[in-house]
Order: sequence, then structure tokens, then C-alpha cells
Amino acid sequence: MPQINFSSLDFDQIKITIKNYLRANSNFTDFDFEGSNLSTLIDILAYNGYLTSFNANMIANEVFIDSATLRENIVSLARNIGYIPRSIRSSRASVSFLVDTTPQSILPLTLTLKKGTCAVSNIFGGESYSFCIPEDITVPVTNNIASFDGIVMYEGSLITQTFNINTSQYNQRFILNNSNVDTSTIRVLVSTGISDQNPINYSLIDNISNVDKDSKVFLIQEIEDQRYELLFGDGIFGKKLENGNIVTVSYIVTSGKSANGVSQFSFSGKIVDNNGVTVSLGISNLSTVSASEGGDDIESASSIRNYAPRLFASQNRAVTSSDYEVIVPQVFPEAEAVTAFGGEDLDPPQYGKVFISIKPRNYNYISDITKRKIVNDLKKYSVAGISAEVIDIKYLFIEINSSVYYNPNTIKSPNDLKTKIISTINSLSRSSDLNRFGSKFRYSKLLKVIDDVDNGITSNITIIKMRRDLRASLNTFADYEICFGNQFHLKYDKTGSLTPFNIKSSGFRISGISGTVYLSDFPSTSGDKGTIFIFRKTSNNDYQIIRNNVGTVDYQKGEIILNVLNIVDTDIKSPENIIQIEAIPESNDVIGLQDLFLQIDQNYINVQMIPDTISSGSDTSGYSYIKTSSFSNGSISR
Repeated sequence: MPQINFSSLDFDQIKITIKNYLRANSNFTDFDFEGSNLSTLIDILAYNGYLTSFNANMIANEVFIDSATLRENIVSLARNIGYIPRSIRSSRASVSFLVDTTPQSILPLTLTLKKGTCAVSNIFGGESYSFCIPEDITVPVTNNIASFDGIVMYEGSLITQTFNINTSQYNQRFILNNSNVDTSTIRVLVSTGISDQNPINYSLIDNISNVDKDSKVFLIQEIEDQRYELLFGDGIFGKKLENGNIVTVSYIVTSGKSANGVSQFSFSGKIVDNNGVTVSLGISNLSTVSASEGGDDIESASSIRNYAPRLFASQNRAVTSSDYEVIVPQVFPEAEAVTAFGGEDLDPPQYGKVFISIKPRNYNYISDITKRKIVNDLKKYSVAGISAEVIDIKYLFIEINSSVYYNPNTIKSPNDLKTKIISTINSLSRSSDLNRFGSKFRYSKLLKVIDDVDNGITSNITIIKMRRDLRASLNTFADYEICFGNQFHLKYDKTGSLTPFNIKSSGFRISGISGTVYLSDFPSTSGDKGTIFIFRKTSNNDYQIIRNNVGTVDYQKGEIILNVLNIVDTDIKSPENIIQIEAIPESNDVIGLQDLFLQIDQNYINVQMIPDTISSGSDTSGYSYIKTSSFSNGSISR
């Protein structure tokens, strides 16, 4: 009997295995004739074996979170270890407006903006979005004016759903009918019956710690089709619902991140006064405090696979830095990437502290208010003696300047090829290799993706620079520390001596000095450290030193420290006042060290197309060949 190949899972392979088995048995002779009845039976057996092996393989894969592919199974496996995937997030905007109550026949004492739709956006990206509030907002009337300040609106539609509790119904479930629910907007009110005018508010929790039999709480879990089910207490953990209770659930169904960036709104809400009279006159235009932001898609399957086991390993306590990296996305779902490190890793060390840097989704920085809220939410996870501090994210930008040689005989349009090259580099800039903490920019990979864009490309000479953006505190005496986390390259003159202008900056102005000034450096004779000076341009590439020793630079660590300066203005003002500082890395492979978030700046990708006259055969001697330097230009500023 031939040896059976148990790894044969394909239909044809299974069929061949069956034929080999029958071939060893002389009782059957027409199994290899496609028109025979036995051949048809073999096809049926092979088909059945194929389906069985496929199902067995799928079942084996779907029972492990690492190999599961169906979202429902991944969510179910994550639920078993206490992980709740992040729901879709509604984009939030803040507006203010005034209401003049003078036209009212009876002057009110208070005005209430009713929950539900309160504003619609102007056309944005070809769409108009509705914004609503999940709860009523009441403000007092002072001198006939009611001021609604900083009203936070959520993009989407407010939906209300009611459940009647029937204890005779076995396993009654509370399933929200809609998908795309922002779970942070769920509000639950429980009343004893229809006549109850004072329903009790139930709070959403994510674990049952500190929950007793009287706690008015509920939990949620994701079920099929990205919908959600509400879970209430059983009388031991959480208050149990009673027969005849009425559960009223309100939530917002949203379109997610597509509404991010909306800044113009028109009022479309309902306002009533304390007398129950609807107010429709005297409403001012909406003033935008902050454009909509924070909207995001539902957590992906890959993210669930990544965070669920790590959150389970942390056991809802923050002891190590990796614990904080897992817990922060739970208390701040808008986090795209998180890094944390202990104060003992700093120079000088700060023992007993953990520093957290967060890259938010869809915007660059988080506000001080949000930082304080995150720190406060982390306290219930932290152990005694460790304090958390959220610091601003530090972006390390890569700028690319590439001279691409091409064969004119095979390239019809150099401009079209240039567009393709820039598009390819942009795709690389969005890859998972970058855009995270602890990432690495691989120079050789960049060269390869450029060469691979088209067969007509013969070579490329690409220069990269590192850049940090110093956020200036205007009209304030402040010192600054700018860390690149990578060693700087130093330039030498023809005599072998170190030269200045290894560091270059954009222009800015400081108190007491007229005109635009710039930063640069003087290296020491050893080349490991240097001093920073401020200069003014006097001609194209000539300069006048205005002030020496305004700071120091450590070329080995890639660290610049500026002494106290009073910066009054900067050349670059969008989106905020910044000073761009650049340096050439000693190694073209750049690392996003510690709290540095590494990115390719798509606004600073410069591609120059150069015809390769040698490859095209138009100049085989190379006499007119255009040469490109492999080193950075000699300008003294950005």
C-alpha cells in the first residue's frame, strides 16, 4: 500500500492520493478512466475530503486569536480575556453662540438646548454633516442674554431605543439595532415604569472592580455585524433589573473620521426656556471654537490581535512601561501610537516617574486639558510610588532630495515619471515601517523603491536630512532642548579642519535685535560637541554673527540645547510659530529613538529628473554627462 500524504489538502492532490491507493489494489481497474463510474466516485470522495480539510483548517485557525481571520471570532476571543475593542469614534467640534431673549414675551430665567441635532455643517468634501449633543444643556439668562460657550457637538444622528424588562422571557438580550455606534456616547436611563418621571442614570464600566449589588452600571460587548449588546447586573455584581422596568438607551450613529476638519456650522437645534416655550428668535451665528476632530474608524482586527493579549498580561495595572503603552489606548481611544519610558532612562535620571508620549489620530498634538485627564484616568491603574506624566510628542522628519537619472529612449514623459516617483515615496512614507515610535528609516529601501518605479530609471542619487520643528514660545523668556536621537554628520574643509553650519535653521526674530536671524554651530576641535551662535545674513552666503554661545550641541547624541531666548516672531507661522532645524545624519539609516515619532515629510520631497546620456547612447564618451553631488548643499540656512 502506498504511503498516504496527509499534507495533501488540494482537490487534485487528494484525488491523486486516492488513485495511488486504488492502483495498489488489483480488484479495481477502471479508476483511472475519466468516463467510468468509479472515477466519478473518486471525484466525490476527493471533493468531500477537500471540504473536510478546509473546514478543519479554518476551525483550527479561528480558535486562536493570532490566526483567526473573521472579526466576530477575533472579538469573541478577545472578550474571553477581558478586552473590549474600540468602537467607531464620532468627530467632535466645539462651538459657542448667544441667544438674545428680548423678543420673548415672558423673559426666561434659563434656556435649554435639547439633546439631538443642534447644527449642520456647510458642504465639506462634497457632504453635509449633522452634529448633535447626547444630553440637554441648560444655561442661565443674564441681562437678557444666554451664552452657550464651548458646546461640544458629536457628528452623527442621536438614536433612542427602548427595552421593556420581562423577567419571564428567558435570556432577554439588549442589542442596539444599529452599527457604527460610538459607544462613548451611550446613555442609559432606567425607570420603574411608564409613570416614573425620574429615571435613574446607569454608568458604563469596563470591569467589575469595586462593583457591588447596588451599583447602577452596565457593560457592553461587540457582537455580530459590528453591533453592540448591553449587559446589566445580576444582583451580585451590579443592580439587577426588575420586571416592568423600562430601559431607555440613547447613542450616536456616526460616519467616523470622514467628518474631521469641519469648521463652519449653521444652527439647527431646538431651544426651550424654563417655561417650556420654544425659542426661535435672537439666536446668533455659531462661532467655531475648534474644528471637528477625533473621528476614527472602528478598531481593526490587527489592532485587536496586538493589544488584547498585552492588556490581559498587564492585568489592569500599570507597573512597567509596556503596561502603560497598552493601557493608555484604553483610557484615550484617540491614541494612534504610544510610547512610555521610565525616568531612570533619562539624563539626569528621574526615579519614580514614567513619561508617556502619545500620537493622536488625525491631528498632531493633544491639549493640556487632555493630558491632565489621561494622567487622572491612569491613577486607578498605577501602583503606589509611580507618577505618570504625559509629554508632547516629538516629530523627527526626514526630508528627501533625489536626483533621478533616466534613459530618454525608454521614458516618454519625465514629468509623468517624476509624479510616479513622488507617489511611490509618499506610499513608503505611509508604511508601517515608519509613523510609529521606535521605527527605523531604511535608506537602502528608499533607493530601491525609486529604482523600481520604472525600468527606464538607470540610477538615483538621494540625499536625506533630519529635521525637528521647535515650537517657539513667543514673547517669553524660555530655554529649549531639541533632540534628534541620531548622530550628526560634521563637515570638513580642504585642510581637514571642522567647519561651522552643520546645523541650519529657518528664520526668526528675537527681542532686542532687529531683522531676521538664524541658528548655526561651531564644532570644537574634538568634534564631539560644539556651541550655537545666532547670525544674520548679509548677502547670498555671507553672514554676520550677532551673538555667540547661545547654546550647546552634542553631535554624538544629536542633541541641541538653547539658552534662554525671547523669541518674538518666526518666518514659519502655520500651523503655529515654529523654527525648523535641520542636520545631516551620520548614518542614512535614521532611528526614531525613545519618544521620537519618525516621519517622511511629504512636503519636502524634491525629485529632479536628469537624462542619462551614457545609457541612451547620445554621449558614450560621458563628456556632457550631468554629475550630481552626493553631499548636501553649502547654504548657511534653510
